[in-house]
Amino acid sequence: MSISADLTLVDSASLDVRTESASFARALHCFEPLVDGRWDQFVDKHQRSSIFHTSAWLEALHRTYGYDAVAYTSCLPGEALKNAVVFCRVESWLTGRRLVSLPFSDHCEPLVDDEHASEFIAQVVGQELRKKRWQYVECRPIQDLKVNGFRESKILYAFHQLDLRPELDVIFRGFHKDSIQRKIRRAEREGLGYNEGSGSALMREFYGLFELTRRRHNLPAPPLDWFENLSRCFGSALKIRIAYKGHLAIAAMITIKHRNTLVYKYGCSDSEFHKLGSMPFLYWRSIKDAKQEGLENLDLGRTDAGQQGLITFKNRWGAKQSVLNYLRFSVHPSTTHFLDMSKAGFKRRAAESVISYLPSRIISKIGHMLYPHVG
Repeated sequence: MSISADLTLVDSASLDVRTESASFARALHCFEPLVDGRWDQFVDKHQRSSIFHTSAWLEALHRTYGYDAVAYTSCLPGEALKNAVVFCRVESWLTGRRLVSLPFSDHCEPLVDDEHASEFIAQVVGQELRKKRWQYVECRPIQDLKVNGFRESKILYAFHQLDLRPELDVIFRGFHKDSIQRKIRRAEREGLGYNEGSGSALMREFYGLFELTRRRHNLPAPPLDWFENLSRCFGSALKIRIAYKGHLAIAAMITIKHRNTLVYKYGCSDSEFHKLGSMPFLYWRSIKDAKQEGLENLDLGRTDAGQQGLITFKNRWGAKQSVLNYLRFSVHPSTTHFLDMSKAGFKRRAAESVISYLPSRIISKIGHMLYPHVG
């Protein structure tokens, strides 16, 4: 059910948010993408849409964390969608109430013409802050976006994409000879096994390695329900990929296909077997599969700017690196909460230090309890 919304903005002196011109001064309409039949068709056709815009992603967020999705468009109810910005409502008694586009998503482009994107978002903020008084509103664009009143996030992410249009041998020659090509050949000499799919057995193997990897980095893992819901919602578009040494699972990743792009979303491994090249083996297998399906891009996702080793690893695949600069608007002095990933430095290191001393079962319970409040 669409709800028409009057978009007279609040006083710019109190909210410091306004449109730069009147060129996009039109009423926006709020709707629920998960129950509006126009949404899937719009996302399937839009050139800048990603897995994070899909109903599958929004449904997995709702099933796991209870987040409700809401979208805004200038199109009338019942009219085919030509533009939209999607958010999730995160309503936490622990970390506050906020509007995020989108939680646990690497990026989420406003699906609006570039020339109007900043005005469009400013209007949404003006409407929502008047009605709901959110702690803050957050956008996660890929492209650089300037919106009056929004602050750039304190933590930046590197973003990598690999062009899959060249011939496979050309792509391979673009890999770092020692760090990537040599390790792929090492994995082949070792005779590493491979399996893919979405069944419960593969999910258990993936999650065991994922918990091991998160523990290595002193971080709790998201609940198993999150990955199971992703698998149910995306169906055959999602693949769990496992590398084996003999019968032992030693590395795993989850990839999701959308339009002409394969998205690497999660990866994990047993560090005792890193020398065998298990992760490069899985990346290379994913690239070959994507080429066979005629896909044109590999989205390698975001990386915390402080993880220089992982950034270097992705660069050595010949991927193009850019910067993800998240934007937040708030009427409050602070746009963070105590579980915020943007709270880098001492507090984050202290939390990781405490986690390193806790038993695995306790860390798991902490993760299950806190993730819904992170958003």
